[in-house]
Amino acid sequence: MLTDLSPLIAATARWLTGAYPACGGALATARCEAQARQAVTVAAWLRYPTEIDAALVTMAGPGGAVRLDWVTGADSGGDGTAEEWAWRTWVDEVVASWAAGLLTDPALAGPAVGALAGSEHTSGRPEEFRRLLAPDDGDRSAAALLRHPDLLAPVAALHHHELLDRLAAGPALAA
Repeated sequence: MLTDLSPLIAATARWLTGAYPACGGALATARCEAQARQAVTVAAWLRYPTEIDAALVTMAGPGGAVRLDWVTGADSGGDGTAEEWAWRTWVDEVVASWAAGLLTDPALAGPAVGALAGSEHTSGRPEEFRRLLAPDDGDRSAAALLRHPDLLAPVAALHHHELLDRLAAGPALAA
């Protein structure tokens, strides 16, 4: 049974950077993707704190990007083949919403990373989320759209209360 959230994390980060692309060239794109990946990783680990949670979501599927596309006005359309769009089924709406909240509200990012302390995902290895927690000017410039509170508001608002509830649970997420 798959307990690795990497397909969900990769697809959700890809959706975010597609909806809110980098401002600049290849280096800006890499910096934007790193920030999205870190925010999505934290959000996914908060949302699915145990291996059992991760296994269940990989069996049932996270739901896809349809509602996110609708909320943002993106047209996923019928362009391309099913194989070209298959990754979109791995997008997790709640994780995208939580990641958007973490990217646009620095006051949430620190507590979110802190809430992972002692979780099954972080036990035994140090994790670094510097680009999420302390982006430098280059990071902010590269991800100007991805970190813009007004632009991400519709996505962040979808599951904001659930994120606040999860953060209120505190470290190790007594789930």
